[in-house]
Amino acid sequence: MEESDIMKKLLVLVLTLSLVLGMFACAAPAPAAEATEAPAAATEAPAATEAPAAAPLYIPVISKGFQHKFWQTVMLGSQDAAAKYGVEITFDGPPSESDISVQVDMLNAAMAKKPAALCLAALDTESVTEQLQTCKEEGIPVIGFDSGVPNAPEGSIISTASPDNTAAGALAADKMYAIESVAAAVAAATKDAPVVISVISQDATSASITGRTTGFVDEMFKLCDAAQPGLVSVTGHDKWNKASSSGDTAVEILVSIAATTSVTDCQAAAQAVIQKAPVAVFCTNSGSVDGMLAATADGSDLDRTSGRYKDMVVVGFDSGATLLNAIRNQWFYGAVTQDPYMIGYYAVELAYKAIQGETIPAVVDTGCQFYTVENMDNPDIAKLLYD
Repeated sequence: MEESDIMKKLLVLVLTLSLVLGMFACAAPAPAAEATEAPAAATEAPAATEAPAAAPLYIPVISKGFQHKFWQTVMLGSQDAAAKYGVEITFDGPPSESDISVQVDMLNAAMAKKPAALCLAALDTESVTEQLQTCKEEGIPVIGFDSGVPNAPEGSIISTASPDNTAAGALAADKMYAIESVAAAVAAATKDAPVVISVISQDATSASITGRTTGFVDEMFKLCDAAQPGLVSVTGHDKWNKASSSGDTAVEILVSIAATTSVTDCQAAAQAVIQKAPVAVFCTNSGSVDGMLAATADGSDLDRTSGRYKDMVVVGFDSGATLLNAIRNQWFYGAVTQDPYMIGYYAVELAYKAIQGETIPAVVDTGCQFYTVENMDNPDIAKLLYD
């Protein structure tokens, strides 16, 4: 073979190999790119946080007492209203209704907490006048309850949750005079043989008690004067004293006020009244009721059959175990009861509405009923009675 032919074949072989190798090179996969993570953010966004919840509105409730079950029932009503409206309350009251300075200290402590509103049953208005004026200036609505805050600085009390105590006293007079023996004794009275009808109250300052006393005296005077024109007088206390128009007396309405609110002094007041041999007696609150029971051997002297004072008709006010027992035994003819639960409930409800800027009435009547052994177990009455 000639050298030129050999060279041609070698050239063809080289070209063929080059072509084949080029084909393999094209078919080979490109090296895989290394996976890379997206760069982390330089700083992570802070987690979303909720705004702190607003503190509940604070409404202190300051009563005239705390130990008596009446006030415990008022507290229960105020707590239920607080739960409904989502407000925070505290409930305070002095050990007794004679501890005016203790109540003032409680009021000052409550005001130091900057309340949204305040509920108050004042023992003595003059003692809290400065605080009420401060509340008015600082825009703190004050709601009175029970007896409220009589003669408070103008505009300082927004509303009052209270029974109409004057109407309650008048109701007691009407129910008492409707008893046949009482009306008969009044009709038979003469200036030479007068009869006595008495009202016993533990103080002459509390608006609730003075209201009941006034309501009873005014209504009983009207009823008796219709039977004995010009021959009815009111004695015993300057606040209520009233001479008969004729100058003679056939019916004396005797007002007796205890020296203090203690049971001992209320008992002494009852004993003094009993010495007058009254036809009937109205005890305006639990203190005077307890005093009457203490003065009558826990009520047994009032037994309708054999009691020492079996002919004396006694009507009470409020509830409580001793009074309920006296009525069940018919030692007391009956009693007027208010609604302590609704007093507390309405007080807090009115305070909440005042904070919200709602228009509320100046007075909300929490109601009262008269009960005897015959109706005290009726559902509508039983729910208002407490042990």
